[in-house]
Amino acid sequence: MKIHYLLLSYFFFITSYFVSAQPKYEFRGVWIATVDNIDWPTPGNWNSSEQKAEFIRILEMHQKNGMNAMIVQVRPAGDAFYPSKYEPWSQWLTGQQGKPPVPYYDPLQFMIEETHKRGMEFHAWLNPYRANFNIKTASIAPDHVTKTHPGWFLTYGDKKYFDPGNKEAQKFVVNVVRDIVSRYDVDAIHMDDYFYPYRIPGKEFPDAATYTKSGSKLSKDDWRRSNVDSIILALSKVIKQEKKLCRFGISPFSVWRNKDKDPDGSDSRAGQTNYDDLYADILLWLEMGWVDYVTPQLYLEIGHDKIAYEKLLDWWSRYSYGRHIYIGHGIYRSGENFAAWKRSSEIPDQIKLLRKYPNVQGSAYFSSRTFNRNPNGWNDSLQNNYYKYPALLPPMPWIDEEKPLPPQVEKQLANGNEVQLMAKPDPQNKTAIKYYVVYQYAEDGSGHACCTAPQNISKIFAVPEGFSLKEVLPAGQSSYRYLITAVGKIIWKVKQQKLPF
Repeated sequence: MKIHYLLLSYFFFITSYFVSAQPKYEFRGVWIATVDNIDWPTPGNWNSSEQKAEFIRILEMHQKNGMNAMIVQVRPAGDAFYPSKYEPWSQWLTGQQGKPPVPYYDPLQFMIEETHKRGMEFHAWLNPYRANFNIKTASIAPDHVTKTHPGWFLTYGDKKYFDPGNKEAQKFVVNVVRDIVSRYDVDAIHMDDYFYPYRIPGKEFPDAATYTKSGSKLSKDDWRRSNVDSIILALSKVIKQEKKLCRFGISPFSVWRNKDKDPDGSDSRAGQTNYDDLYADILLWLEMGWVDYVTPQLYLEIGHDKIAYEKLLDWWSRYSYGRHIYIGHGIYRSGENFAAWKRSSEIPDQIKLLRKYPNVQGSAYFSSRTFNRNPNGWNDSLQNNYYKYPALLPPMPWIDEEKPLPPQVEKQLANGNEVQLMAKPDPQNKTAIKYYVVYQYAEDGSGHACCTAPQNISKIFAVPEGFSLKEVLPAGQSSYRYLITAVGKIIWKVKQQKLPF
């Protein structure tokens, strides 16, 4: 056995990405919906211990599939999956709104810790304005905000919504987000597409009185857009004030505007759009830098006659304004009776297409429970091909450029083929470490350039205080190398140190 080498490095990667069959930097997220118990917890599962075990099973499935981020709904309808001074416990956690979990635990803290243990990010998903999911059947606690401040809400269809034109309602939502970011180690705040609700045919959203009271000289459509713009800006500010490394992401409907309404619009024929119907001017938020990423819901298939996946993919890649684009895939549609969604190639082909665009940095899948049945063999496709190797989260250099010092590593060799590595932060380090990445590769004469390839990632340790690793080296290898990277909250710039032994 030749001498083994330990390469200790801290890697910050510049914002140029290469496109390959398996990118090294790629966002791979899954939405875990709690509203109506879509994904977690299972309906009727109100026991805390069973909920924890179920969530861990979900994480382990997605880790096996190669995912690196969980987008978990923690505020589905003016309620909370965590102890909150603003909103009651969710009915979808305990069966009754306002009732705490039994035995008591903090689900959000638990989910964050378990997600981070597995080297994945936790994005806290909030529905911004939905307050009552069903006015006929929902469990509503006496202290729910719709009862303490009824004037803030409007009923539309079978739901109640915060009135987007009410400034006090806006402040309330901003305070809810401030509370989460200040108390929990979330990697991002994630908002979905429900700002002004989707139109109900023949019914106008009932905000005429609010519009009149505002005295605005804007048209009602422009006034509505300005209301949404103002809360997005306020949320962006409060998130960065509380925790500058926490990101802000939006998951918009697939179409900003149709081309027949705007030359900058997409080649699509959507019946409703973000700009004209939901009053969400996503492009403005990207251009102004108010959001860090968008995850457009491209839930229709390649070749769709009105909203084709490939056309919208191309459009979003051209309108990213330097922010990140993660494509939302509608894997739930595999359960529908459409030929396109019975093809085992549909999701793999979508992944291959998006990897051709440098301005698109990854994917998210709606939603988690669909993976339970391995639809069209897609779990197998991800595990054995498209997500065979781990991927690191793409960098966001506009947020911060701070970097931790290289880790300190102790090493021991025994019996000629056993190696133990113990890594910990440098005592002088002042920058938070997100995780450590261990690369393991055989010496093959190709030198340092090969070592950080995705296939050489051996382990990811999401333990900022350090880790210990003991391994028996593979038989038949005449020489072996390790490289350990300490990754900070933001991946940026290159700094490395080599210590041979």
